[in-house]
Amino acid sequence: MARIRHDSGFTLIELMIVVAVMAILAAIALPSYQESVRKSRRSDAQAFLLSLAQAQERHFTQNLQYATAIKGTASKTNLGWSSANSSEGYYELDLVNSSFTAAAFTAIVKPVAGGPQAGDSKCTTISITNTGVKGKSGTGTLEDCW
Repeated sequence: MARIRHDSGFTLIELMIVVAVMAILAAIALPSYQESVRKSRRSDAQAFLLSLAQAQERHFTQNLQYATAIKGTASKTNLGWSSANSSEGYYELDLVNSSFTAAAFTAIVKPVAGGPQAGDSKCTTISITNTGVKGKSGTGTLEDCW
């Protein structure tokens, strides 16, 4: 009698094809996922800037001028804040390039050095002025950053 043999399992070739397909999918999906995460973290900068602009407008209505003295990198006591970082900690107020005068202001935030957003080349800085003009620097469009 002839014996029928049924092989079970996978061959090495089949296994290598599956590994290759998985590697290709991962190579495509991972950068897309990372960009999506960076984009979602930009909302932290937007909220921070809008909060700062709101605090400046509140200061203006009470004092007929914008707050001009932003002391140090971790103190904004004249606006009632205790930190120059955004709520999630991904962005910080760029005190060197921001401009605060009694009549106008331009607030600029940048990713915290060494933080997860530091590699965001599309939106290296995000800004807002007292007139509500939104700005950015980097390779992305204004819609990418705002």
